[in-house]
Formats: sequence, structure tokens, C-alpha cells
Amino acid sequence: MFTTRPTLQGTFGMVSSTHWLASATAMAVLEDDGNAFDAAVAAAFVLHVVEPHLNGPGGEVPIILAPAGSAPKVLCGQGPAPAGATIAHYRSLGLELVPGTGPLAAAVPGAFDAWMVLLRDHGTKSVAEVLKYAISYAERGHPAVERVGATVETVLELFETEWTSSAELYLRGGKAPAPGELLKNPVLARTWRRLIGEAEAAGADREAQIEAARKVWREGFIAEALAAAASESTMDTSGERHRGTLTGDDLAAFTATYEDPATYTWNGWIVAKPGLWSQGPSFLQQLALLPGELEYGTPDYYHTLLEGTKLAMADREAYYGDCADVSLETLLSPAYNETRRALIGEQASHELRPGSPDGRTPKLSKHAEFVAAGGRIVTPAGAGEPTVAENGATRGDTCHLDVADRWGNLIAATPSGGWLQSNPVVPGLGFPLGTRLQMAWLDPGLPNSLTPGKRPRTTLSPSMALRDGEPVLAFGTPGGDQQDQWSLHFLLAVALRGKVRGSLDLQGAIDAPNWHSDGFPGSFYPRSMTPGGITMESRIGDSVITALESRGHVVTVGGPWSEGRLCAVARDPETGVLAAGSNPRGMQGYAAGR
Repeated sequence: MFTTRPTLQGTFGMVSSTHWLASATAMAVLEDDGNAFDAAVAAAFVLHVVEPHLNGPGGEVPIILAPAGSAPKVLCGQGPAPAGATIAHYRSLGLELVPGTGPLAAAVPGAFDAWMVLLRDHGTKSVAEVLKYAISYAERGHPAVERVGATVETVLELFETEWTSSAELYLRGGKAPAPGELLKNPVLARTWRRLIGEAEAAGADREAQIEAARKVWREGFIAEALAAAASESTMDTSGERHRGTLTGDDLAAFTATYEDPATYTWNGWIVAKPGLWSQGPSFLQQLALLPGELEYGTPDYYHTLLEGTKLAMADREAYYGDCADVSLETLLSPAYNETRRALIGEQASHELRPGSPDGRTPKLSKHAEFVAAGGRIVTPAGAGEPTVAENGATRGDTCHLDVADRWGNLIAATPSGGWLQSNPVVPGLGFPLGTRLQMAWLDPGLPNSLTPGKRPRTTLSPSMALRDGEPVLAFGTPGGDQQDQWSLHFLLAVALRGKVRGSLDLQGAIDAPNWHSDGFPGSFYPRSMTPGGITMESRIGDSVITALESRGHVVTVGGPWSEGRLCAVARDPETGVLAAGSNPRGMQGYAAGR
């Protein structure tokens, strides 16, 4: 079977990430006797440097980890809405949606604390040991990938006229970084060096240093700079200048927390996802909606999955959020999904059709009702790759990394937010705040209403799968609302397409043609919807595309390699063989291992 690359196999360690330098970093840590968790932390901080258009230290990260011999756990690095982030405040500013950029969109940054908690509880390395790779790339530079410059180009005028601290970092002579140009961030390097110095002042004990680093972030010079940046009047996607609500008290109060994952069993696979504060359960609902028999790659296969996606995402819109009171047990129950599956007919639905679990009446925002009724709004163009409008409005900008080590540890993480087009670079720190609050609604009484102290419902959604109770597969993808579509398609390809050299065919499943539905309200500003809309890679073929159009799907044909950004690692508990695959799309994701 042809693939763009082999599925890597070995017994020492395997890594897959969205940038080759992060993958190489993780392998370097494994070679230095670090475990999967040490490797993931080091790689994550490198991703902040080499994919600044996709994530940053001021963003967030959900993590699924399975220490050897243990069940998977979710470590939540999604920060909540600040205490001052009330619907009344945003409405008083004349806003109907949370802006897609600027400090009003900033939740409490959660990524840094999550990585430090992971390092403390499950790693073996010190703060200095995991940060040295990111510091080196920030100081000495890294060859910029094409998309860094392309993203800067879209917001170049904004940087020059409004976000001048960002222009100082990302513009050279008024120009965006050219592909391959060495891009440096000496300010970020100084930030991490100062943090390490203050952490090491706490003594020689590794955990004491980690706790000191967490305190620096939450209460020290970093917290002071973040709070000051949030208080600045800043141009955002509303076309107005606004001050944010994030304060030092909000930063001091946050800590990353562990929780049990949401799970569903399908055909012998147990899939673990973050809970209803994410979109993760929509993956599980799509599995629950599948019929008993489905032939891979046929028009019926695509149609059934597309219709199931729209039903699951309609439930996401009506019931998911940190204020959710719906039962996951009900959403995934056979009885409920039997009634939902009956809605899948021969023709494509162009409606937003949330269900009524336990007899509930769906609650939708006015904006969701408007776009579901065909209301038209201006939206950033493009499919597959992350898209950015001139005002910084962004869809689908994220990273991913997975690691498996020789001791049986497994981790999947999806770092995101705090990207270069989200907010101005914070002076003295070298990175911006994030914009995750744009995913919360300004309508009261919804599961995902903007609420102080509550997490905005995130699209970030790493995955882990188990066989016979053993964690065997860690995977995920960037892609915003597409994440739990592309990831689902990957798992089905793994399950239905067979093995290679005795292992799961990770690369074949990643390379398989992919697609997504836009038939539900998006999570990113301006939160548009295309009723019946789908985007498919041209490799799916004219016959399938024509068959779907005849069923009423509104098909946009993308490039042959335009959909999906999957990373994956796997382990065979019986043999100890590890495997990895990586995404060829975008020309920067790589796996490494031995």
C-alpha cells in the first residue's frame, strides 16, 4: 500500500508533532534518558518558538496522558474567563460576539501551568533542562516555515499601525519573514532565562524549582506584564479599541487540574477524550451514531459520517460547555443515538438539529439560530490550512504532539492559542495573550455562555485509544472545528484498513483522503455556518463527489492534500513495538523514533 512515508517502528521511543524541530527535540530528550512527559514538555516549548502563528506560551493546552500501567487522565490547561469577563460588560461595549482578537478575547493563560504540573508529577527533568531547547532556537534562530511569513503578511498593516510591539519582532524592514529566513525571539529567550534563574533560587530540589517557576508565571514578573498588557486599549476584530478583563488576581488563582476522560467503546476500541468543556465528546457521539455495517470509502460511508457529524455538532452547540448540565451517559446511550440515527436519511440535511437528551429543550444562541437559518456573515476564506483575515480573525490555528517511550508511557497534547495574530506581543516577554474567550457566547443561560471562572468551550481535543483496557494509540490534529472530524476519520481508517508489518497502519490512515463538514456554527469569530457545506480533498474522486452532490451536499473541492494535520504514535503492549506516523500536508509535520 502506497504511503508518503513509512509508518516508523522501533522499541526505544516514538514522537510525532506538527514541526520537525519539535519532534527532534522530543527525541533528544528521550535519548538523554528523559521519559515521554519530559519530551513532550520540551517539544511544546519549542513549538511556541517555531510555530508562533499556531500557538504560544499565552495560550492553552489539553493533555491526555497514560503513565505506564495506569488509565488515561486528562490534564486541563484551558484557563477560565477572568472575574471581570461578564456578559453585561461585553454588551455594555456594544458587542454581540466576543472579538476574535485583542485582550477582550483573552482567557486566563493555561498552557504554562499545565506543562509545569505535568513535569512535576510525571517528568524527571528540571525546568532548565526542558527549556534549553526553546531558548536555543529563540536566541540562535530557526528557519521560518512558509506559513509564519504568510500569516504575518495578512496582519502586516495591523502590526505597523496598531500592534507595534509585534512589528518589532516579526517585521524586518517592513517585511514579513521569508521562508527559510532565520527568525529569532531574543526577548522570549530572556524571559525563560530569567524564569529559570528565579526558579533555581528556590534551591536544588527539582520540584521546588518547578513550583517556583509556576509562581513566577502566576504572581511574578510574567504575571505583572500579562496583566499590564491586558489593560492596554487595543484594536481588535470589532474595529474598535478595547481593554481586556484579565488581572493579576485571575492569573494567581489558576492551576491546571486532572480529571477523568470521557470515553466510549466502539468495535473493541475505547476512545478517551476531554470532557464537555471541549468539543471532544462530539468524536464519541459520532462513533455512537455509526451503523453496524459501513463499507470504507463508499459514497454511503462519507454521507453517513457527514450527517452524523452535523447531528453531533448540533448537540455540541446546544449542550456542551463548562456550564453543561447534560449527562454524557445520555448523549452516548444506545437509546438516544437510535433516535438520532433515524434522522440520517438519503439526502443531506441543511438544518441545525440538536436533540433532546432526557427530554431537554435545546438552547441555542441567537447568532447560531441566525447562521443556521442561512444568515450570511463575512468569514475568512480558505479550507484545510489555517486561515487568517486582515484583522487577525483566525480559524484552526493549533499544534499537536504525541510521544511514546520504552517504559510504556503515552501522551497526546494539542497546544494552541496565544498565536502571533491573536494579540500584540507583550513588551518584555516576547509572546502575546490568547483569544479563547471568542468561543463563548454573549447570550445568557447557555451551557457555553461567557461566565467568570468558567472555561470557554474549546475546540482543542487530543485523543487516546485503548484495546483490551491498554492504552495503545495517542493521536490528534490541529484544525479548530475540524479536529474531531479529521481525528475520527483517522481512527476509522486505522480500524478498517488493516495493519502494516504487524502494526497499526498509522501513516496509511494519515495519508488517506480527508474531508470535513461546515454544516454547523463555527467556534471562531465570526462564527459562520454553511448549511449542507462540506470540503473534500480532490483525491476522494469525482464519482464520490458527484454522488454526494446528488444527495444535496454543498461540496467545495480542496487541493489533493488540503485536509487533516494528523500526528499519531502507538504501542503494542504484547511486543513492546512502538510506531509513529506524521502528516505530510503543509510540509512540516514529522515523526521520529527508533
